[in-house]
Amino acid sequence: MFGLFNKNKIAEEVKKVFIAEDYKDILPVAEYFKNETGVTFERQTSILQSKVTTFCKQREIYSFIELLNTIEHNKNIKQELIDYLTTNETYFYREFKQISELVDLVKKENNKVNILCAPSSTGEESYSIAIALLEAGIPSYDFHITGIDINSDALNKANIAIYRERNVRNLSSDIIEKYFIKNGSEYILNDNLKHLVNFKLVNVFDSSFKQIGKFDFVFSRNMLIYFDSKTRLKAKEILESMRKDNKYNVFFGHADLF
Repeated sequence: MFGLFNKNKIAEEVKKVFIAEDYKDILPVAEYFKNETGVTFERQTSILQSKVTTFCKQREIYSFIELLNTIEHNKNIKQELIDYLTTNETYFYREFKQISELVDLVKKENNKVNILCAPSSTGEESYSIAIALLEAGIPSYDFHITGIDINSDALNKANIAIYRERNVRNLSSDIIEKYFIKNGSEYILNDNLKHLVNFKLVNVFDSSFKQIGKFDFVFSRNMLIYFDSKTRLKAKEILESMRKDNKYNVFFGHADLF
């Protein structure tokens, strides 16, 4: 048994010697990622090359070509790559003026509304909208929020809803006490609030995106900054098509320039 173990170990080492690593041309990976997610790394190719090289080495993938072949047939590796390259940090009540505008519009509707938050990242924006609506006296049965993202790790964190002080830094102590349970350095969102948001793993460029339905209000802030101008306009058209009618504009972030 010990001899067999040694033979297998030697075989693996020999394999590594004879397989030539090729992590030089990152452009095919960048193009593939852009086509799949809309995210472009045109000005960050060296950073992309470094990150994807690390990703490959951690999984014993010896070239970018092998990586592309692998993710074509392995959905798990594909999702791992998406998660690895789309990590974003956000916080509660970010750009609150727009959330306040939404609250005023929901009040005027005087009817149950469906709200889309795309992307939702780790949940702070979707939950911020829910908190703001409740604080304005709008009952929980009068709204429903759907948060979508392409990053499964981010959505797992959104569903768990445990945050750090940096995430809740814009919230008043009263709101924190009302909607969170503090446990050491962690801020755990109340289950009653968590139930007001439904998170889905969806890509806005997939045909399946249209199947999640139409919405009264669409929030898509600080996603388009990762796209080139052509993809940005395409995403804008898709998001606008998710509205029930044209009565209200999509809420885009201040950095999402067209």
